[in-house]
Amino acid sequence: MTTPFTTAEVRNAVELLASRSLIRLVTEIDDNGAIPPRRLAATLPDLSSHHLRRAAEAARAHGLVRTAPGAGLELTACGAELADLYDAAARWARHHAYPAPVCEFSSRIRHVLDLLAPSLTAERANGLSWPSATRRPSDEAEADLARPRALLIQWLAGTPQVTRVLEPEPAA
Repeated sequence: MTTPFTTAEVRNAVELLASRSLIRLVTEIDDNGAIPPRRLAATLPDLSSHHLRRAAEAARAHGLVRTAPGAGLELTACGAELADLYDAAARWARHHAYPAPVCEFSSRIRHVLDLLAPSLTAERANGLSWPSATRRPSDEAEADLARPRALLIQWLAGTPQVTRVLEPEPAA
């Protein structure tokens, strides 16, 4: 399954999806359920209020979360699929000790997304490009990346608002 995207579309999507704050928000809700109103800062105390606000705004704007009356901030179906993608990426990274044997969850996801990004572009479809500073993984590791890559392609194809390249506003 290949749906090549433009380099700009992939860059926009990876920039959003690799955000530590967004990763923390989506996975927290996925793991523990809706975040009650006015409890976001207490639920994710390791993130600044600025980062929390930006992550929540971006998640709402891209249809990943919604505010449910009485429940608080919860994942949409699209957000739940993103949480599955994050889990698959982190599982692959842990299993293959990528980028290192000990690494933070959000960092693992960011590195896997960066690894997969070049293979999603129309120019480089189906080709993985391992960063030069990273050890070359086994053929098994590359083959195991097929699942996270397929989930990412499927998710991006079903969530076009994430890949949309925003045009600069015309000068007045």
